[in-house]
Amino acid sequence: MAYTPSKDYKRREREQKKLEKRMARDAAKAEKKAEQEAADLLAEEEAAEKARWDALTPEEQEFETLLKEEEAEKAAKEEEA
Repeated sequence: MAYTPSKDYKRREREQKKLEKRMARDAAKAEKKAEQEAADLLAEEEAAEKARWDALTPEEQEFETLLKEEEAEKAAKEEEA
């Protein structure tokens, strides 16, 4: 009677393939969750800024706008230098 090699290696390959697929799925889920958390944080910050902006009087809003414009001009000049 001839010796036939075990087919156990095929099972191991199948299990390894399943494991790799599961790990890739878990990594994708973790990445998606991190992106969602970052988006939620950004939305929360924007909502807080909008609420702060809405609470300002028109004069304060105008001052804030001018201040931001001056900061943008200053940053542009620094980039040129």
